[in-house]
Amino acid sequence: MDRLNASLEKWLPEQRLFLRSDDTTRFVRLRPLTQAVGISGITLVFGWTLVASSVLVIDAVGSGQSRDQIQRSQAAFEERLEQLQVERDARAAEALAAQSRFAVALEQVSQMQTQLLSSEESRREMETGLAAVQSTLRDTLAERDPAATGPDLAAAPDRAEEFSVALDILSGELRSAADQRVEAEHDAESARLTAQELTVERDQILARNDEILTQLEDAVTVSVAPLDDVFRSVGMNPDDVLRTIRSGYSGQGGPLTPMSYSTRGNAALSEGETKARQIIVTLDQMNTYRIAIEKLPLAMPVTQNFRYTSGFGRRWGRMHQGIDMAGPVGTPIHTTGDGVVTFAGRSGAYGNLIKISHELGTETRYAHLNRIHVKVGDRVSQGERIGDMGNTGRSTGPHLHYEVRMNGRAVDPMSFIKAADNVQ
Repeated sequence: MDRLNASLEKWLPEQRLFLRSDDTTRFVRLRPLTQAVGISGITLVFGWTLVASSVLVIDAVGSGQSRDQIQRSQAAFEERLEQLQVERDARAAEALAAQSRFAVALEQVSQMQTQLLSSEESRREMETGLAAVQSTLRDTLAERDPAATGPDLAAAPDRAEEFSVALDILSGELRSAADQRVEAEHDAESARLTAQELTVERDQILARNDEILTQLEDAVTVSVAPLDDVFRSVGMNPDDVLRTIRSGYSGQGGPLTPMSYSTRGNAALSEGETKARQIIVTLDQMNTYRIAIEKLPLAMPVTQNFRYTSGFGRRWGRMHQGIDMAGPVGTPIHTTGDGVVTFAGRSGAYGNLIKISHELGTETRYAHLNRIHVKVGDRVSQGERIGDMGNTGRSTGPHLHYEVRMNGRAVDPMSFIKAADNVQ
């Protein structure tokens, strides 16, 4: 220790602190090591204060940007949903077109098969007729040989020539029928191949359509879960919130037209329609949640630099029903959600107080204000400046006392501030 003090003495010479009373004088020796320890402690405290203040400033700036980030994220998600819906509609149209082409191909195959059967029947009839002519010709030739004398001898060649011409005609018709049959078989085979290709194409389109519907269904399902957590985190029942919002947005109308049903049916298309209906239901639930979130006070009341000085809960043996955010006098105070001003004036220990009533049974309070910029009955929007930070009422320094109440009961405002992060 002596060597350490000796090495430090050139930078930190020994100091003496004299304590004098009426009859005695005492002094305290501050050795170089003691001075070094004290200076190090002060430096650490100062550094910790600087870092903590920087973290609070960064948190405040990030909280102020949360609403813009929420809106951008929601717009990007809705744009992606619209793209998936457009692609799904295109795939559905392609599937219907493929199904129509498949039906036309089947009809062509049926017609070609009918023609093939008719050609085969004609060929058989011609073969039967040819066999009859050949039999008649043989019988005639047999009869001609024994009777090839007298007047019939000159007529026999003429009859043989007639039979030969008839035989040539029947042979030509038979060859033509055979060629038509081969051509019909070729056309039928081509039609069958086309039908198979259309079937494969239709199945691929339906599979792609199902994949798109599945992706869309997964996307909306995953997006609904955080919204449920938002309302549960602030002590609200999501089902009650949905019923309340839908009761205010329940208008219907428009002309009614008879519904038409297909008698042919298709299992794959029916399954896709079922998924599409479920997606529409989930999207309606998301839209209802979005409307409810816009009615909640989720923004920050202070957007400039401030410091949290007290949280929600018991303090000094009593219940502290809000949070305190300290800053300079005159710091702008903004409303955290759309609502109506129900009180604006002096209120005991609150000092200058503003009360704002929001929908879904929520109320916010802003206390210890220096100035009030609104009056009772004013309708305010989220982010609107309603007052300035002050030191009125029971207060030890300039700060904002911020409260959130649900159906008259005070809840932790930090749950609403964190809920905004969950929405993001």
